[in-house]
Amino acid sequence: MTSRILKINRFTFALGAAIAFSAISVAKADDAEYGVLMKTLANPFWGAMSQGVEAGAKESGVKIFEQAAESDQAAEPQLNLCNTMLERKPAAMITAAINSTNLLPCLKVAQEAGVKIVDLDNNMDQAVLDKEGIKVTFHIGSDNGAAGAQGADYLVSKLGKDAKGPVLVIEGLSGNITGEKRAKGFADKLKELAPGLEIVASLPGDWDRGKAASIATDTLTAHPDLVAIFCANDGMALGAVESVYAAGKGPQVTIIGVDGNSDAVKSIKEGRLNASVAQLPYLVGKQAVENVKKALAGEKVEDSIAVPTLVLTKEVLDAGKEPMLEFVK
Repeated sequence: MTSRILKINRFTFALGAAIAFSAISVAKADDAEYGVLMKTLANPFWGAMSQGVEAGAKESGVKIFEQAAESDQAAEPQLNLCNTMLERKPAAMITAAINSTNLLPCLKVAQEAGVKIVDLDNNMDQAVLDKEGIKVTFHIGSDNGAAGAQGADYLVSKLGKDAKGPVLVIEGLSGNITGEKRAKGFADKLKELAPGLEIVASLPGDWDRGKAASIATDTLTAHPDLVAIFCANDGMALGAVESVYAAGKGPQVTIIGVDGNSDAVKSIKEGRLNASVAQLPYLVGKQAVENVKKALAGEKVEDSIAVPTLVLTKEVLDAGKEPMLEFVK
């Protein structure tokens, strides 16, 4: 019975893909639209990236249509949005996939129709793309491994290379390459710079603030001498901040997030969150649109475009002298 169901499902998908392909023809370059598919606009990080996309479209004189899933865990609904967007016959699909596999069926159809595919914020695993025969026009975003390493650099600069004590890492959604790279970048650099700072737990927080708060509480119970928490995004870092301060250990635990979103900036200015490795999502979105226009015009665009990151601390924000702060939204 299971085998029969699988065969039916495969046939249904193949038929759907063929129908979708037959309905798609890419618009001419001069009147083309770009489809932009975000993870979610409920997270300030993606809101800032959306602003950048809009700014890039306005400056480049191109048309965009944008959609987003209700949360950054809604993998199946995001795939449905992707399929619906293809019906508008975009010249390009700029996609921030929830994980490395959820959009593959849609992207295969897009590729067959000649649509330019962009991996927004480096959410796609190149090995998976290669296996599926999907060629993206370019990847754009921060170097997530380097962002994690910057978090470790900051922690060691604050505590010292001879520092000792337990450290907690709260990862992103299990199986998501972005969170995995950030966590690994942090862990590898921390081991190199300050081996006395021991990671006692590295657990998936699913990009969820409440879950991260629970993980932080449980880890503080098991390790009351915890000295630091690194979180793969700011939402989880803010959840960890709540737990640490509720436990009366705010001054003891250094907490670092990644993204540099508006909520994190506010918390840093208030002296609660210690730091965030800002990915400058506004700049990522803006440059994504600008480079799509170049690619459609036949200009050479690099396969991978790295947008710089910036460690935000209270000192950096209060001084206001860092030029890249203009892109922190």
